[in-house]
Amino acid sequence: MKAWLLSLALLATTAGAVSDPELAADRQLLANITRRAFDDPAAMLAELTRRWPADASPAREAAWLFARGRVQLAAGQYEAADVIAVQLMSTEDGADRSWLLRALIQERAGKPAGTLAARALAGLERHCPAGDEARAVRELDCDFRATWEALRLQMREQGGQGAFVDAEAAARRALTLARAGGDKHLIALSLGQLAIVLQQQDQGEAARAELRAAHIEAQGDPVAGARVRNFEAVVERRTRDAAAVRAALEAGLQLADQADAPHLAAQLRANLVDPYMHLGLLAEALAAGQRALPVLQRFHDRLNERSLHHNLAVANIKLHQFDAARLELARVVEIPADPADLLPRARELRELGDTWAEAGQYKESLAAFHDERELNARVNERNRSTALEELRRKYDTAARQRDLDLLARDGQLKDQQLENGRLAQKVGIAVGALLLLSTALIGVTLLRMRRAQARLTANQRLLRAQSERDPLTDLSNRRHFLAVMDLAARQAGAEGFRGALLMIDIDHFKNVNDRHGHAAGDAVIVEVGRRIRAAVRDSDLVVRWGGEEFLVFAPELPGADLAQMAARILNGIGGAAIDTPDGALRITASIGFASFPLGGQGTGSAALRLHWEQAVNWVDMVLYKAKAEGRNRGVGINGVEAPDADTLAAILQDFDAACLHGQVRLNVLVGPA
Repeated sequence: MKAWLLSLALLATTAGAVSDPELAADRQLLANITRRAFDDPAAMLAELTRRWPADASPAREAAWLFARGRVQLAAGQYEAADVIAVQLMSTEDGADRSWLLRALIQERAGKPAGTLAARALAGLERHCPAGDEARAVRELDCDFRATWEALRLQMREQGGQGAFVDAEAAARRALTLARAGGDKHLIALSLGQLAIVLQQQDQGEAARAELRAAHIEAQGDPVAGARVRNFEAVVERRTRDAAAVRAALEAGLQLADQADAPHLAAQLRANLVDPYMHLGLLAEALAAGQRALPVLQRFHDRLNERSLHHNLAVANIKLHQFDAARLELARVVEIPADPADLLPRARELRELGDTWAEAGQYKESLAAFHDERELNARVNERNRSTALEELRRKYDTAARQRDLDLLARDGQLKDQQLENGRLAQKVGIAVGALLLLSTALIGVTLLRMRRAQARLTANQRLLRAQSERDPLTDLSNRRHFLAVMDLAARQAGAEGFRGALLMIDIDHFKNVNDRHGHAAGDAVIVEVGRRIRAAVRDSDLVVRWGGEEFLVFAPELPGADLAQMAARILNGIGGAAIDTPDGALRITASIGFASFPLGGQGTGSAALRLHWEQAVNWVDMVLYKAKAEGRNRGVGINGVEAPDADTLAAILQDFDAACLHGQVRLNVLVGPA
């Protein structure tokens, strides 16, 4: 401890040049105290109390209060940290740090922190303007570390929502601030965070280059080195190289133990559970997790504790210790998850569903897949709205530019007409020729205007068509399907949805991406879409429903013909291998299908009339039954015994029981061997 305190004093002399030398020394000292508090909050709280300055300026008082709040937060004292946030709000120069402290409290509790971080950043930027970080640190009393922390929170939320371009911009600005302040610890962390964002955008080489630079900056700082190794593990995890992930985390764990950093070591051990599982070392995975868990609980580290409970649940499922797995999952539910982390939560649910299925627990697998589908639908809807808004802005800009071009040409025409009139007055003999020339010019201009209008109309139609097509397969997307269904619903009125639906899911598609890469996965999706299109009628609508799922809407198709179509699709997909950049792959699919109304095309029963969204739920249910019964098969609905709407809804709630008691009659088709 004495050696560490001496290093604090030495580091304090290297702080950036600001107008208040005492404040500059305070900021460096407090930065080191708050970093050490991550692993030893009690000692650092005592150190803060011992060093607390008397008669400090308002700026120094805000800095010390903010540091105290962060140390109390590291100790898991949320209420005490919140009291500090209230005190900061009532002090001069403390409001921005109050918002930042509240954002950090939200993050530690697993709640959204982006809005509070953005509010803090807006105030901090008065002294740390974007684009001139070096001068701000040198001349404007820029608290670059607090600004860096706000940017980190903002980047975390953007990355969790899939806004990787915005996250990269925040990461690069944070790196610029750290370099301007000369803080090697923050520089190393910034480079590691930037590497993760680049890897999320499939820029693997650029990510590894940033990691190499981070390792150089972290030399001599074992805590920074351990954190950089953790970033390296995150990057390698996206390449599915479990051995590389394990090596990075074990190297980081050695550094954390060397630095006497128990909290950081527990986080690294918790992260080791995942690569151990993927390498088949299930006993080692459970041992690492059980060793890390009490330390995370002691530090009130709810975010990492939640992730650890999830990984322990997966490990117990793999060991067929199902009661232990359910207990771990119950603990996951008890800990709140940040609603902004949609993508990581969806990946957790996909992993959980696959693991339950591999263990033969199909009911739990279906529940996990259903939750994942709902989450992916929210992600897709958010991404679709963002893309459409961006497309609309681009189109409006282009349309305005075209209007300006037309106005400019029109102005040129009017100028030419005036000049022609002056020439007509001076040269009477040329009046006829000038009139003829003017008429020709007007005709040409009108023709050009008509052509420009035609191009504009064509571009509008093309834009609408493109917004309703899937860019990878060129099939219809959800937006087009919703438009078709809305039109059909208006035409059908009270009669309900009529027609046939087939929901198709590529079997084990995650393994294709994991083992052969995303290029092979894209090739499989494109070829499966082509084979589905070839197996259905020209009048049928084929939709890329999302990820590896497709939906076929076949109007006026009776049950017998529908079963034949499902068989054609099964054989078309699984009958021949698919060529990919990684070689030929054998691909199969699972299909759920039904013809509506459920009683048949001629039924008059109002009880079985459904909205199209309910019809999609029915075929989705039989698709999951096909997957649960072994995949590479189709399951269709031949008939449903339901006298009223309540019975029909009850059947959907407990579908397996309804099938067992004969309320639902199924048609099972087996795919090619």
